[in-house]
Amino acid sequence: MFGVGTNAFVIAGLLPRIAGDLDASQASVSYSITVYALLVAMASPLVSILLSRVSRGWLMASGALLFTVGVGVAAVGDSLTTFVLARVIAAFGGAALVPTATAAATTLVPPHRRGRALAIVGAGFTLSVAVGSPLGTELGTLFGWRAAMWCLVGLGAVVAVAIPVLFRTVPQPPVVSLRRRLEPLTDARVLATLAAALFATTGFNVVYIFSAEVTRSSTGGSGALLAVLLLVYGVAGVIGNVFAGPATDRFGSRGTATVALAVQSAALSALAVLEWSFGASIVVFAVWGVVAAAVTIPVQHRLVAIAPEHAQQTMAWYSTAMYLGIAIAPPLGNAALAGAGPWLVPVAGVVVSLLALAFFLAGFRARRTRGLAAAPVPSGRGEPDPITPAPHSSGRTPSASGATDGMTPTAGAPVVAP
Repeated sequence: MFGVGTNAFVIAGLLPRIAGDLDASQASVSYSITVYALLVAMASPLVSILLSRVSRGWLMASGALLFTVGVGVAAVGDSLTTFVLARVIAAFGGAALVPTATAAATTLVPPHRRGRALAIVGAGFTLSVAVGSPLGTELGTLFGWRAAMWCLVGLGAVVAVAIPVLFRTVPQPPVVSLRRRLEPLTDARVLATLAAALFATTGFNVVYIFSAEVTRSSTGGSGALLAVLLLVYGVAGVIGNVFAGPATDRFGSRGTATVALAVQSAALSALAVLEWSFGASIVVFAVWGVVAAAVTIPVQHRLVAIAPEHAQQTMAWYSTAMYLGIAIAPPLGNAALAGAGPWLVPVAGVVVSLLALAFFLAGFRARRTRGLAAAPVPSGRGEPDPITPAPHSSGRTPSASGATDGMTPTAGAPVVAP
């Protein structure tokens, strides 16, 4: 997750150097970010549907290998066409790796520790923002952008070799039909939660991607001061990620996500008003970093809780929603900048964050589809579902661990994912 996240975020920091080296405009190179996000969004559910019989360990290892090859091609490429092709290869690797790893994590721990497991796996993305992207940008400044790519190649190669060894006993989900794969999308609760994931991701990215413009008044255009703000954001995100898992297990996904999205909206509102003050921006970035990282855990937890036996499929759709949110952010940010200047960018972030909150809460009011099994209530106070559980269409009842008859958890426990 750290490698995939760093590969996605570091491009923004290395954009001028990549464009100069490939003799292309920054705008042209930036399209590779959109291509990458859209391909992952489309390929994630296809991987879940078409490769359901492949061992979880080998599927993750194959994804890591494709990711490594894609980044390697980018490192040796000498044209924009080659660079975009490399991003395409890496995107298919990410589509195979991210949702599979997320769902696999749900099978490795008891249900009452799902939030913690999601937080651990999600920490890879959080650390990619806090450490990977700034470090890769600095490495690219000192030794060229290809050096940063080669570091990711090395990391990907190690992971590709290690996964088949460490994940030999991950439970294989039962093979289901295409109709069953698509069935989660017939549940209004799932659709509402996926919409929340999409808008929450957009709300973060629309400000983060354009943070240089948003904070230009307070930093005076200084890259060093911007780096301080991003570092504060990243460190705060690590803290938010650490506390989000236990908070979700303790208070439930509804309360945790509601607080996180509400605070994010307040923080971005403050940024729109106080963007001229560097001191105030530091405080805002710290608060924003905590809640932006925290919100992903309860959203994913909610998706798993709706129907644990569909975790592989819903996590694939979650990945799709997340990457669609990333793809939407650049045009939304550009429109805000063109419309009223930098202050409108965080305002746009507030609007989509509130949309995310509205959809997330609507998911708890939506009725359950008969074809989907009811979610067992893990622990904590915020997960009760007042609707009577519907029978599982296959005739099997999920165990208290969330595993079906066809999926025996390892180490005597079931599972979680990011």
